[in-house]
This record gives sequence, C-alpha cells and structure tokens, in this order.
Amino acid sequence: MTAIFAKVGVEGIDSDLATFFRTIVIIAVLGVLLAATGKFRPVGNISPRSWLFLALSGLATGASWLCYFRALKVGDAARVAPIDKLSVVIVAIIAVTVLGEHLSLRGWLGIVLIGGGAVLVAMA
Repeated sequence: MTAIFAKVGVEGIDSDLATFFRTIVIIAVLGVLLAATGKFRPVGNISPRSWLFLALSGLATGASWLCYFRALKVGDAARVAPIDKLSVVIVAIIAVTVLGEHLSLRGWLGIVLIGGGAVLVAMA
C-alpha cells in the first residue's frame, strides 16, 4: 500500500516535499513508539562506528526515497514499485560478496525470480 498511498500523495505537490512530509510522519511515529516502549537510550552509549554506518544508511535511505517519489510522480506505480524491489537483489549480492553471508540454492533461486519478475513487470 506504500506505493499506492505515495502515488496518490504526490499528485499536485513536489515529490521532494512529499518525501519531507513522509519523513516527518515516520519520525513522529517512531518517537511515540520509542517513548511508549522505553527504548530511548543515551546517545553517548552509541559507538562512533554505529553512528557512521547509521548516518550512511540514513543518507542512502534519503536518496532512495527522493528517487522513489520522483519516479512515482512521473511513472506508473505498477512499474515503479517492482523496480524498487530490485534492491533486494542488490542487497543479496552485496551481502554475499562484501559481508560474507551465504545463501542456499533456494535463496539464490528466489533472488533470480525477484529480479526477473521486477524486470518483466517494468517492461510490461
């Protein structure tokens, strides 16, 4: 439903502004969730390495969201969302090659099907 809500939401406004509003909602919801569950912790207990990689993850997420909302603004949700799912394929490849993770034959088959399916839907 994310793609459908976003597609309708970007109608009539700038896609970057839509991304900003979405981010505010996410921050508010997470703030309430963390407060309600008592999971806030002092930032001094977070290692510099964690800060670095969380910041890099945040930058990558922000760039992804900006591209996604811009694509939804100009394209069909039925084609944009499957291309977005190609990130699953990219993550699997990087996880195996860089992080040394392992996938079973069934896992690789799933990755191939996700990639092929995304390409077929996008080309339709």
